[in-house]
Amino acid sequence: MERMEKEPVKPRRTPAGAAVLRPEVTDAIRAAVFEELATVGYGRLSIERVARRAGVGKAAIYRRWPSKLPIVLDLVSALAEQGMPAPDTGALRGDIKALLQAIARIMRHPVAHQIIPDLLAEAARNDDIAQALRTALRDSQQAMAEAVVRKAVDRGEIPADADVTLAVDLASGPLYWRLVMGRAALPPGYLDTLTTAICAALGATTPTGAR
Repeated sequence: MERMEKEPVKPRRTPAGAAVLRPEVTDAIRAAVFEELATVGYGRLSIERVARRAGVGKAAIYRRWPSKLPIVLDLVSALAEQGMPAPDTGALRGDIKALLQAIARIMRHPVAHQIIPDLLAEAARNDDIAQALRTALRDSQQAMAEAVVRKAVDRGEIPADADVTLAVDLASGPLYWRLVMGRAALPPGYLDTLTTAICAALGATTPTGAR
């Protein structure tokens, strides 16, 4: 029987009129939103101002996000994810110090330094922003702290019932108060002192020196 030849598969084409979301335009819009948040705050943030700063039309923004709230929620989550590594120095003290350095780096970010207090104020009036901040800031730190504590427990450095929530409070609270609210530089040796306090709060009973 004669074999029938199959027609070559043609590449799929983008439907006529479909918008192609160019990554460089998306990046420009995100950068513009950050700058607008730092300049005017969330309450006065507008799609028109963002479009003008990004050098795009409003339609380019609406193709990506339906309103300003989803843009801001997206950016808050991205900011937290970029700055939080998974510390693994091989010792509790080294892991805690690395975690503190990451949190401090986020809070020193010039844009985050401006917009986090404003977003926290908005969170008191907007449940969606409050939930996004909890997820992006608190939950990400909680996950990192849990990983650090779990490894320290496995190494026998701290007891299995160590209080992870307390560790997160001690890690983020003092840094937020000094860097964001007080807008002050950290004194020399401050992170080392805070690391020692957190290790003690977790019940560390053995030396926890960093590599």
